[in-house]
Amino acid sequence: MTKRPFLKSLAAAAIALACVGAHAQDSLARVKQTGVLKVGTETAFAPFDFIKDGSHAGLNVDLFNEVAKELGVKLEWVLLPWEGVLPGLETSKFDMVAGPATITKARLERYRFSVPVAEATAAFLKRKGDASVTKPADLSGKIVGGAKSSAQLIQAKTFGETLPGKIQTRDYPGNNEAYADLAAGRISAVSNSLPNIAYVAQQRPDTFEVVQPAFGAKSYFGYISRKDADAAKLADAVDAALLKMKRDGRLASLQKKWFGESFDTPDQAPAPSF
Repeated sequence: MTKRPFLKSLAAAAIALACVGAHAQDSLARVKQTGVLKVGTETAFAPFDFIKDGSHAGLNVDLFNEVAKELGVKLEWVLLPWEGVLPGLETSKFDMVAGPATITKARLERYRFSVPVAEATAAFLKRKGDASVTKPADLSGKIVGGAKSSAQLIQAKTFGETLPGKIQTRDYPGNNEAYADLAAGRISAVSNSLPNIAYVAQQRPDTFEVVQPAFGAKSYFGYISRKDADAAKLADAVDAALLKMKRDGRLASLQKKWFGESFDTPDQAPAPSF
């Protein structure tokens, strides 16, 4: 009779120790133990992430497949609207974000960025043949759309404040909605990264064209991790995989596949100018 309470206490202690041990694991250890890397992203950011023939496709899909191979784990995507991606990371619904996102001062204060994977300099997309917009300054007093809270839309607003007539910005849940309004003539341009809009113009040459030159400050795309000790080793491992891909040419090959050209990117996230 006296042994049962003791055995129950012993079992409870063992369970508690197991829970502490599991909690003490960092993100990399948990990913290795489960054999799964969970990555959150949206699917309205071609050619990084988009739906093609009913399936998730893009640079990020190909690139993270390679990262998962380097880590020796399987890849699991968590797809949701962009406005839910960063909150999802902060509540640990997934291990990192494949957005990717422009590396900015404000974001660096809150998140850790990976090795840059592409250029992210902001530019404008206009309707094909719109003679009223031949250069960025021609958007003075006009309406420019873009994805809500995107660095490119913020830059468009800042750029517009330097013009005689301020640019009016209109935000959308994603870039696809902005492109639809541009095609319909409801706005005069969309602000996005040069690689993104170049891809859109290439896919729909009868509808869109790029406004030259790019108006934004030189910037880069990176993948986002939480900025804490728990996520540090996993972020280090992903950086190591990306740098290996850069050295052996896989990164440049994927850039050429999806952008038509490769980018000269730095080996670590640079100090942004905005």
